[in-house]
Amino acid sequence: MHVARVLLLFVAAALAEIGGAWLVWQGLREHRGALFVGLGVVSLALYGVIATFQPDPHFGRILAAYGGIFVAGSLAWGIVVDRFRPDAWDWTGATLCLIGAGVMMLAPR
Repeated sequence: MHVARVLLLFVAAALAEIGGAWLVWQGLREHRGALFVGLGVVSLALYGVIATFQPDPHFGRILAAYGGIFVAGSLAWGIVVDRFRPDAWDWTGATLCLIGAGVMMLAPR
């Protein structure tokens, strides 16, 4: 249950942060307007709220481990939404980041 909760919260945080950043990008860079930017800002704030539900009490550890999830999630978002094609170096980097996140969050303490 603990591991499932940690993973679910990281996935939810990634969707909120990556989706929010994408909305701001679309609003400003792709000239889609203030609605996209506003929704992006709300989504980014939601990301901050979601992170507080992690069971580990250490802010630094949560954000550091989340970095690995963010890297892999950003590649996945790019594949699905922007038709981005990661190369071997992208996959290698994302894998290393996920391993690091797993070590930080799941190591026995």
